Amino acid sequence: MELFPPLPLEEWNETKQTLHRFEQIVGKVRLQHSRRRNHWWNVPYHVTGRGITTRPMGMVDGNPVFTIDFDFVSHLLVASNLEGDQVSFPLQGNSVASFYLRLQSALDSLGVDGSIRHAHPFDLPDSGRPFVEDHAHAVYVPEHATRFWRILSQVNLVLEEFSAGFSGKVSPVHHFWHTFDIAVTRFSPHPVPQPESAGPVVREAYSREVVSSGFWFGDDTVPEPCFYSYTAPEPEGITGRGLVPPAAEWVESGHGHLALLRYAQARKAPDPRATVLEFLESAYRAGAEPAGWDIGALACPGGVTDPHLSGR
Repeated sequence: MELFPPLPLEEWNETKQTLHRFEQIVGKVRLQHSRRRNHWWNVPYHVTGRGITTRPMGMVDGNPVFTIDFDFVSHLLVASNLEGDQVSFPLQGNSVASFYLRLQSALDSLGVDGSIRHAHPFDLPDSGRPFVEDHAHAVYVPEHATRFWRILSQVNLVLEEFSAGFSGKVSPVHHFWHTFDIAVTRFSPHPVPQPESAGPVVREAYSREVVSSGFWFGDDTVPEPCFYSYTAPEPEGITGRGLVPPAAEWVESGHGHLALLRYAQARKAPDPRATVLEFLESAYRAGAEPAGWDIGALACPGGVTDPHLSGR
């Protein structure tokens, strides 16, 4: 299997737009029916050997324990409960509207109330249109969905390796249905007061200093896949700090900056995996050092903190 196979945005954008909305529908079910965790860690997807999963949910909300999975090998949406009952339907051939209705029917047959609040896309151009009225997004090319999952799986393991080098508070590696990226976030213990006007999403996500690192598949702003990193709050002068490899760059994003390594640049490196890890480490240090993080104390070489093993 090729490491980091090509997936230009223009080649699969129609499938991406449809799949993004499919994921938002199921993601909102997860948001509604899972126990809240700090920094919204309960909400994203996790990668599996065939696709992505919500992980088990329910029980605390009166529903039976249930799970929803996207299978990008057989191209199915699979819902199951703890009794062993399972319902599935094809991902291909559905508009967003029909996907929404078929999911509700599948969950109902499992004895699950899968209702969600505000059944509209979140932070997408058509956020004013209910899912059930979206017949425009209906393209699903299986080959593109499979390649998306393979890239997601490979990047997941690179981010897991990067995550292992940090002994402080760190998020799981998870796939967000909001921004359609996969990320891992390192936290300092320093709180960051957020104004009420920032909104509940931002206030919870950025209640501590963070350096977040990840990968997204391209969008209207940056129309190609990229590895990225950002620090929040952003320390002064961060863009003057060097990144590795030389092809990496700082770009403006909102009120701050992103460290970017374009996927195409990583793919053509002699050792793409090592190149990405070097980039993530350089971006982490560029943000954490001027913010006053104790880099040495938080380091976890090889994922080991055991003092009897760490020196071997």
